[in-house]
Amino acid sequence: MAEHEPQQGEQDLEKKIVEIRQRFKNELLKDSTDKYDSRDVERIEQEDALVEAYLTWRLYVVDDTLKMIDESLLWRKEFGINDVSEGTIPRWMFESGAVFLHGYDREGNKLFWFKVKLHIKDAKTVVDKKKYVAFWLERYAKKEPGMPLTVVFDMTESGLSNIDMDFVKYVINCFKVYYPKFLSKMIIVEMPWIMNAAWKIIKSWLGPEAIAKLKFATKAEIHTYIGAEHLPPHLGGSDNFKYTYPPLPDDDFQTPLCENGPMAGEDDAESKEGEMESRDALESSFNSEIVAKPKKGWLW
Repeated sequence: MAEHEPQQGEQDLEKKIVEIRQRFKNELLKDSTDKYDSRDVERIEQEDALVEAYLTWRLYVVDDTLKMIDESLLWRKEFGINDVSEGTIPRWMFESGAVFLHGYDREGNKLFWFKVKLHIKDAKTVVDKKKYVAFWLERYAKKEPGMPLTVVFDMTESGLSNIDMDFVKYVINCFKVYYPKFLSKMIIVEMPWIMNAAWKIIKSWLGPEAIAKLKFATKAEIHTYIGAEHLPPHLGGSDNFKYTYPPLPDDDFQTPLCENGPMAGEDDAESKEGEMESRDALESSFNSEIVAKPKKGWLW
């Protein structure tokens, strides 16, 4: 065998990618070229890594892969994912700090935080909230293509009022269907015992691949997956990061961190301190504000 001759597995993969593209064109696009966003169609036709990601997630079964691609692309068009931007999301969602990217786990995977106590059921804003989650996933996918995420559901101080099964199912589908090979692990931290029944239902929605990635951890056990330098103090860590908006809190846009938290120049130290106090006040009173203003409640 020549030195650069493809291995059998590589040849099979190439054949399956070709087959998927042919069947995608002949079966899924035959009725209407407007079925999907043309930008997503172009990616399927041109990006081998994307098709391979779908194939791998569906265990190289072509029929299952095509079904997943169809469902994913229909969702992307329905929600206008390619056009979702910071300007199309209500500002208060960014300000709430309920969802954000920050820090890394022990394997070097980016952390995608969900602060469950800040989530309150409100059907009026569910579509915007789903788009908001997609905004972060799209943003990360473009900046770090092919790099998995670790999802952290921080359930500290949360209760049944913070759980909405439809939204949880949506988040799961984001990783199960819409963003293949994107999930490193999903860590549920400090889950109240009263939610055991709810999580049994949620686990039933997960396939075997996803169930293997689901981890339940107490405040003491979370250190197995995430080092103290990337955990907030309330989870026993030393990361003094405070969520602020703007700018977007995904590390690349934050001020550098020192041992005592975000670094600030002499001129803006005072204003920064006041800003942090205001942010702490917003977080501690968020749930009570939701009662008075349900339209701004986070859906969970």
